[in-house]
Amino acid sequence: MGSKAKKRVVLPTRPAPPTVEQILEDVRGAPAGDPVFTALAREEPPGPSRRVEDTKVQWEQLYQQSRAYVATNQRLQQAGNGLRQKCECLRQASKDLAWEVDQVKQAALLEAAAASLG
Repeated sequence: MGSKAKKRVVLPTRPAPPTVEQILEDVRGAPAGDPVFTALAREEPPGPSRRVEDTKVQWEQLYQQSRAYVATNQRLQQAGNGLRQKCECLRQASKDLAWEVDQVKQAALLEAAAASLG
């Protein structure tokens, strides 16, 4: 029997992270409509009617929403893990029950056979 040796793929080394100057150059050279800059843009232009407290309240609300999302996501993951475990327990119980039903059937057949002989 020949051995099947997998050839290791040699990946290129990672490039060095960009320097601060390179990052700043990229940011300065980006167009104004770049999604990175427009994704978090305010929907209404800042004006004298917009107060700093309102902005702080909005950021606090976003922060609280993010925390709630993370907590809910963690609960969902835990619930999913619990359901997987319970599902596996049910599968095992099903196998055990099927085995016991077979045992009862075999015992009933043996009793019926013994009764017909005797």
